[in-house]
Amino acid sequence: MHSHEYLPDSAFDNARWQKASASEPQHSCVEFAKVDNVIAVRDSKAPDGPILQFNEHEIAAMLAGAKGGEFDHLI
Repeated sequence: MHSHEYLPDSAFDNARWQKASASEPQHSCVEFAKVDNVIAVRDSKAPDGPILQFNEHEIAAMLAGAKGGEFDHLI
């Protein structure tokens, strides 16, 4: 198991959050931000809600799976 450093949510106060361009501006989507080597994920309709934190390798694995169609059955 890999060790994982978690940042306090306040570390993302000034982060530049980004959501997919395929998301319409007034609709909710998943947003991502990067601080140091931590990539954060949150729900755009709940910006003060929970922030999930992942390392670059975890996000790379998820993106590879998404690009490969592994999660297509979810939509």
